[in-house]
Amino acid sequence: LKMIHCVVTLCVILENLPPRFVRSFGVDPALRINVFDELSLGEGFDGVTQVQGFHSESRAFHFQGSSREVKAPAEVSEQMVQKLRGKNEFTVLATLKQDHLNSGVILSIHHSEHRFLELESSGQRSEVRLHYRTKGQQDHTEVFPYSLADDQWHKVSVAISASHVILHVDCNRIYERVVEAPYMDIPEDTSFWLGQRNAAHGFFKGVMQDVEILVMPQGYISQCPDLNRTCPTCNDFHGLVQKIMELQDILAKTSSKLSRAEEKMNGLDGCYCERTCSVKGVVYREDEGWTDGCRNCTCTNGTVQCEAISCPPPQCPAGTSPAYVKGACCKECQPVCLFGGRELVEGDQKAVRDSSGRCLLFECKDRTMHRVVPSEPCPELTCPESEQITLTGRCCKVCRGHDFCSEGHGCVEHSDCANLEAGDCCVCKDGFRPLRDDNAYCEDIDECAEGKHYCRENTMCVNTPGSFMCICHTGYIRIDDYSCTEHDECLSGLHNCDENALCFNMVGGHSCSCKPGYTGNGTVCKAMCDGLCQNGGTCVSPNNCVCQQGFTGKRCETDIDECVDGFVECDSKSTCVNLPGWYHCECRDGYHDNGLFSANGESCVDINECKTGRNTCANDTVCFNLEGGYDCRCPHGHNCTGDCIHDNKVKHSGQIWVLDSDRCSVCSCQAGQVMCRRMVCDCDNPNADLFCCPECDPRLSSQCLHQNGLLTYGSGDTWVENCQQCQCLQGQVDCWPLPCPPVDCEFTVVPEGECCPRCVTDPCQADTIRNDITKTCTDEHSISRFSGSSWIKHGTECTLCQCKVSRWPRRQH
Repeated sequence: LKMIHCVVTLCVILENLPPRFVRSFGVDPALRINVFDELSLGEGFDGVTQVQGFHSESRAFHFQGSSREVKAPAEVSEQMVQKLRGKNEFTVLATLKQDHLNSGVILSIHHSEHRFLELESSGQRSEVRLHYRTKGQQDHTEVFPYSLADDQWHKVSVAISASHVILHVDCNRIYERVVEAPYMDIPEDTSFWLGQRNAAHGFFKGVMQDVEILVMPQGYISQCPDLNRTCPTCNDFHGLVQKIMELQDILAKTSSKLSRAEEKMNGLDGCYCERTCSVKGVVYREDEGWTDGCRNCTCTNGTVQCEAISCPPPQCPAGTSPAYVKGACCKECQPVCLFGGRELVEGDQKAVRDSSGRCLLFECKDRTMHRVVPSEPCPELTCPESEQITLTGRCCKVCRGHDFCSEGHGCVEHSDCANLEAGDCCVCKDGFRPLRDDNAYCEDIDECAEGKHYCRENTMCVNTPGSFMCICHTGYIRIDDYSCTEHDECLSGLHNCDENALCFNMVGGHSCSCKPGYTGNGTVCKAMCDGLCQNGGTCVSPNNCVCQQGFTGKRCETDIDECVDGFVECDSKSTCVNLPGWYHCECRDGYHDNGLFSANGESCVDINECKTGRNTCANDTVCFNLEGGYDCRCPHGHNCTGDCIHDNKVKHSGQIWVLDSDRCSVCSCQAGQVMCRRMVCDCDNPNADLFCCPECDPRLSSQCLHQNGLLTYGSGDTWVENCQQCQCLQGQVDCWPLPCPPVDCEFTVVPEGECCPRCVTDPCQADTIRNDITKTCTDEHSISRFSGSSWIKHGTECTLCQCKVSRWPRRQH
C-alpha cells in the first residue's frame, strides 16, 4: 500500500509541475547517443551530403543511392552499444523527410543475422516496423501501420520501457502497446548502420536530422517538451517492486544469520581457548618465542611468524677474526694462527711439503699450529695420475670428481651441498634465498608477496616452501597450474555453441567453431547447400533442404497451390485464395464473415448492400438486394440514366476511370453498378506503368539481391524469408510479417518450423508444441487460466492479458 501511495503521489507531483520545468527538460550527455556526431557524418561517406534540414539548429543529411556504406567503425560502434547494453529503457528519435514510397531502415544495430534494434519505415506498405530480439532469444517485429514515406517532414520517436512501446509522430501519440520485452545484452562485435540495414539492403532515401538514442525513460520529451511526463514508466514500477522484494529477502536472510550468530556467541561465553603452534614435534604456547636456524620465531594466534636474524658486524679484538661456528647463525670472534704469512682460524688445516717432498699436515688449535699425525695411510686411488688432485687442506690426493659432501658438510636449512673440483660449498634450494654469505642457512622466497608468480585469472596465489600454488577461487575449476575458469561450459553444456559446432573451454569462457561442412561463427552454424534453401527452408545438412509447410522442391522454391491441387474445399459463398505457404477461404464479393471465422468459408453470409449503403445505384434507380450482390432497377415508367454514385461523385454509365487512391486499379460504371479491377499488365507494351507492373521492369538496376547475398530477384518477385513476405520493387527489398489466416479457437500454437498459429483442441498434443495447454496461470484474482487463454483485466477496458507457458524453460508470462 505504501508503494502504491508513493506512485500516486509521484504522478500528482508530475502532473502539477509548472510548464517552465517541462520546457527546460535536459538530457545527461552520458545518456545521449548523437548518431551523426558519433559516426562523424559528412566526412567521407559516399551517397550522403549535408543539406538544409527541418530547422537550422543541427545538421541534416541527404541519403541517396544504393552504393553507400554508412557504418560505424568497430570502436565507435562498441562505445555506442556500451550505453545500450543491458538497458530496458531507451528512446529512438529522428526527424526525417522520406522519399515517396521508399522503404528503408533508419538505423540498425545487429549481430550476424540477429537484429537487436532496428527501426524501419516502409513506404510500399505504409508501415513503421520495430525489429528486436526478445528475452526468449527470438527475433520479433512490431508493426505500426503508419506512412512516413510521403516526402514530408516528420518527428518520429519510439520509446521502450520494459515491455511498453510508444510511437510518437509529430508529437502525437500514435500507438501504445504492451509487447515482449527486448533483450539488450548486445555482443561486443555488433554492427551499427545508419540509413541502411547492411551494404546491400534497406536503403533509406531522403533527409534525416537529429537521429539520437536516449538511454532513459520517456525520451520523447526531449523532442517534444510540451508532452508532460505524468507518471512513472512500467520499468520504474517494476523496478520498485523488484527492489522491495530483494530487500525483504535480504532482511529475512540477515535476521536468520544474526539469530544463529547470537546462539553461537552465547555458547562461547564460558570457554577459554588458546591456540598453540607445533614445529618439528615441539609445541609452543601463545607468544612463546624460539630460534630456528637464522630466524627468530614466535607463536601468534596459532600461526608461526618468523623474522630473519640480523647479524651485526662483530668487533673482534687483536688476535681474533670473525668466523662461523657450528650451531650459530652469526659469525663469532675466533682465535687465529699465523702460518706462512696467512691467518687461519681455529680448526683450519694446512698441508705443506718439506725439502724431501714429504707431506706434513698442520691444524690451528689454541692460537698455535700443531702437526697432525695421520692415523691411517692414504687410500689407494683408482684413477690415473693425470686425474689426481692435490688439496691444500690435506696430504692425501683425491681423484677428480671426488664426493666431498659425503664426508660431512655444514649446509643446514633449505641448503644443499654441492661438490666443487677441490672441495664443496652450500647452495640454496630453488625458491629460497641465503641468510648467510656461505649459503648454509636459506629462507623461503614469498613469490606471492613479491609478485614473482605466474597465477592468472580467477586464481589466488598461495606461498609454499620453495614455491607457490595458484588456488582457484570458490566456484571456479582448474584449467592448468596457473589459471582457472568459472566452469567448463563445454562439459556442463552451459555454452552458446551451435549443435553443429565444437566447443573449446577457455579462461573466462569458451570458444565455438563450426564443424566441417557447416559455416558460421560457431554460435550459429548452418549447413551449406548449393543454391541455398528458399522461402524459409532450412539447410539441415549439405544439399538437404527441409521446407516450411506450404512449400516444396529441392530448394523449397515452389509454393504449393493448395487451391489448384484440390487440397481445399471452400463453401460456395467463398473462394480459395492461395498465399505464400498457406491458403484460406475468402468470402466472395457480396458476402462477409459473420464473425465465426469458419475455415472452409461456411461463416460467409450475404451483405445487404441496399440497407448498409454499400451500393452505387444512382438516385433515379432503386436498389434490390440479391444473394451475393444487388441490382439497380429502374422504376416502371421511368427513363433511368444507369449512372453510378462512387466516392460521392456521379459516374456516367459506361465511364471508365482510375482510382485516386490506387493508380493501379481501373473502375467502370455499368447500369448503376461500379466494377473495379487491378490493371492488367502487358509487358509487351513499352508504355506499361512500371509502378503497377514491376514485373515488366527489365532494368538491371531494378533487380534485388536476396538477404543471403547469393540469389537475385527481378522487380515484382516475391519470396518468404524468416516468416516474412518479401518483395522486390524497383531495386528495393521490402519485407513485412507473413499474413496469417484468422483462427477462432481458445488454444492456438505456432508449431516448430511454421510461422502461423494453429488451433489445438487435443491436450495430448501439448508435448509437441511450444505452448503447453496442460499448464495454467493464476490471474490477479487467483483464478486459474489455461495456457493460451486471453481475458480483459478486471476494471480496465484496454488491457488484454494472456496466459503463456513455454516448454523450454517452463515459466509464465
